[in-house]
Amino acid sequence: MGFVILLLLTFTTLPLSSSDPNDEACLTQLSQTLKDPLNNLQNWTKSTFANPCSGFTSYLPGATCNNGRIYKLSLTNLSLQGSISPFLSNCTNLQSLDLSSNSISGPIPQDLQYLVNLAVLNLSSNRLEGEIPQQLALCAYLNVIDLHDNLLTGQIPQELGLLARLSAFDVSSNKLSGPIPASLGNRSGNLPRFNATSFGGNKDLYGYPLPPMKSKGLSVLAIVGIGLGSGLASLVISFTGVCIWLKITEEKMAAAEEGKIGQFMPDY
Repeated sequence: MGFVILLLLTFTTLPLSSSDPNDEACLTQLSQTLKDPLNNLQNWTKSTFANPCSGFTSYLPGATCNNGRIYKLSLTNLSLQGSISPFLSNCTNLQSLDLSSNSISGPIPQDLQYLVNLAVLNLSSNRLEGEIPQQLALCAYLNVIDLHDNLLTGQIPQELGLLARLSAFDVSSNKLSGPIPASLGNRSGNLPRFNATSFGGNKDLYGYPLPPMKSKGLSVLAIVGIGLGSGLASLVISFTGVCIWLKITEEKMAAAEEGKIGQFMPDY
């Protein structure tokens, strides 16, 4: 009985978890690249980064803990500026990242590929630029990718269609171009399918499930045809004019010659 009591006392005195140096580096770097003009992250201090969690309790606004590790960051609609730190990948236990509805600019870091447990990525309604990293396809547990309402350019990486768990995908209202990968626009089997609203608002993006691009004004072939037709008509008119002029000139010269001959012939 005494041994059982001693064992219980030992477990109750042990800490539930210890802080992780990777989480500390992740939070420190993120706080340095993000700008907080409204001071919404005033508790994001260096001392807190050293011990952001105690078990399932978080000491950071917007952060959720699981067994002493940061597993969710939700910093939405806080008027944040700046950029996303590539060192965010140090939060290796992160399962959900939501930085939506801010004014964050710059590229989406390729280093997010190291967030191997990431299931939700929501960076929508910001000012993110550059291309969508194809390396995101290495985050095999991704269920949600929401990048709508940014300034992203380039093509949609076809590798993202390999994400078997992907159930929500939105890249609408960007500056994307090129064809929609069939692996995303026309998924087969039991994979979730995405409709046109997931891709709309990209002027130079085309392919299923978007409707066919409407032609604006006359087509190129029509313009070329009109050009050739008008050119041929002009050529015919010009040639006809030259022929008429030559005919009239020939008649005038003949008449003049007749006049000259008649002038020198003697009268009989």
